[in-house]
Amino acid sequence: RKPDDVAVRGLGQQAALHEAHAYVPGRAAIGGRGLLNAVVIKPAADGRTAWDVCVSLMERGLLAKPTHGDIIRFAPPLVIAESELREACIIIADVIRAF
Repeated sequence: RKPDDVAVRGLGQQAALHEAHAYVPGRAAIGGRGLLNAVVIKPAADGRTAWDVCVSLMERGLLAKPTHGDIIRFAPPLVIAESELREACIIIADVIRAF
């Protein structure tokens, strides 16, 4: 794939993350570039953390690992198919909304 293609697909991923962020205002922040994105998750009132979000993602078939305790990094392969990226974005958005 060409670098421009990765940048365009990354914008789609970022848009999906920002949409999910709207459901948890003040408890999550989005950042990244291209396909390398991250979500900062503040603990929920019931004690759930970024780790719990990662466990929920894993249960849905998507692997992610929290870094620095409250940051979840998303770094899909640069050759990821568009359909796979869309599916990953749906999973991420669903899990963040449920958080």
